[in-house]
Amino acid sequence: MAEALRVAATGPGGPPSATAVGDALLVTSELVTNALRHGGGLTGFGVELDPGTVTIIVADASSELPRLADGRGARRPSGPAEGGFGWPLVRLLAQEIRLSLPAEGGKTIEVRLPLH
Repeated sequence: MAEALRVAATGPGGPPSATAVGDALLVTSELVTNALRHGGGLTGFGVELDPGTVTIIVADASSELPRLADGRGARRPSGPAEGGFGWPLVRLLAQEIRLSLPAEGGKTIEVRLPLH
């Protein structure tokens, strides 16, 4: 992610804001951590840059979708070791979130964030 943001800094939109860099690194960390802790392992990772936005793509082995803002979707047990703050942060920071269940199994989460 850090390398992608360095590339974005040389693009036509100018360097990402400090806030955007922090948000992108936080969202990346949360998505990858969730894939490792709750998704059966990381099966894919990608970053796409467009003028003014970055899309973080994380795939894992689980077909269980994260809980959506309206309460639909998977629920996992709560408790001190479970955390539970990462996905709400991702939802708060994202411009757009796309969830998909590829035919080959698992799930893919794509999160688009502003760079400025």
